[in-house]
Amino acid sequence: MTRSPRQTVEAWVEAFNRADPDAVVSLYAEDAVNHQVNTDPVEGRDAIHAMFAREFAGADMDCIVENIFEDGDWAILEWRDPNGLHGCGFFRVVDGLIRFQRGYWDRLTFLKAQGLSADEALRRGLAG
Repeated sequence: MTRSPRQTVEAWVEAFNRADPDAVVSLYAEDAVNHQVNTDPVEGRDAIHAMFAREFAGADMDCIVENIFEDGDWAILEWRDPNGLHGCGFFRVVDGLIRFQRGYWDRLTFLKAQGLSADEALRRGLAG
């Protein structure tokens, strides 16, 4: 049975909160695009895996779900983290796999909450 967009995003949140890039990327189509609006789009499963591996290694991140909405092949995730950062993600899910993701959140607030300067973020590969 194929997961619904909502179920796919719920599985994505679980894998993200385990900081497991293999589990996260298993939810993406081979030619998926992940576009966090404060960075350039990341295209393809391998590149998305590398992005998550780098980010999980460079920062402590937790996604606390505030709402998940579903409409057709789209799921919308409103989230926050324990440090007060808020964001929203849009996921287009086809046949249980994420084809496109766009995220909206403030990078400067994220870096401050992580106690990172812009230079340190660049060194860790977190500054896009």
